[in-house]
Amino acid sequence: MIYSLHGDFMIIETKVYKKNQTTIPAELRKKHSVKPDDIVVWKEDDEGNIQVSFRKKVKVEDIIGIGKTKERTNAVNLKRSLYG
Repeated sequence: MIYSLHGDFMIIETKVYKKNQTTIPAELRKKHSVKPDDIVVWKEDDEGNIQVSFRKKVKVEDIIGIGKTKERTNAVNLKRSLYG
């Protein structure tokens, strides 16, 4: 990894390996609490600038109960229909 200062911000360079893999620098993993299974979001603007951010992976367990319906549901049957 290569670290360099540019004005008020730091640039960290990492190498892209076979299968297009790279390493998220430890400083950024710690600062943003990046853990295994988290999602890396790559956003490119019209000028070709790339912004990288991180988010937690959403699991079914995290969203159960968020939506509301007037129809009665059975959570056990719903889970069986989703997972077999």
